[in-house]
Amino acid sequence: EKPVDGWNYEFMHADQRFAARRPDVLVFESDPLEEEVTLAGPIVADLLVSSTGTDADFIVKLIDVFPDDYDGESPRDEDLPMGGYQMLVRWEIMPARFRNSFSKPEALTPGEVARVRFDIEDVLHVFKPGHKIMVQICSTWFPIFSRNPQTFVENPYKAKAEDYRKATMRIYRSATLASHIEVGVLPK
Repeated sequence: EKPVDGWNYEFMHADQRFAARRPDVLVFESDPLEEEVTLAGPIVADLLVSSTGTDADFIVKLIDVFPDDYDGESPRDEDLPMGGYQMLVRWEIMPARFRNSFSKPEALTPGEVARVRFDIEDVLHVFKPGHKIMVQICSTWFPIFSRNPQTFVENPYKAKAEDYRKATMRIYRSATLASHIEVGVLPK
């Protein structure tokens, strides 16, 4: 696809199965829907996280999963099997450094739970019967977004090779530390 304003928007309609299969992507998926569900309005990701590093990115994707036996044609790629297709509906990335302020970045304290709450673009999407609602959470989407060094540096775009370190991120989802996604559902 031809880049627009320096961006190649191919990722906007790319099948998200590649990410759902990765061991470093947290996936939540509903059962097949028995009736239509319309999500509408703002979406808020409210994550309780920790890292072994001092910085991290968090990407949240809302996905419409087509039924495995869906035999419709892809409007963009006639070779793409649409059964089980994972269609990206909305997404957003939030560097943990900006969790409290975009003007005053802050390092994470390794091992300490931090709240990373951010808005995702408003949605108006109908999930059809037989489809599933999926949420994927990950910490990288390279090459769409530059890699986070996992260490807090003044300017991540000027990070040196030695700033890049392995880190383990955790998303908490217990009764007392309940990460969640907030979104409106239109009544039938």
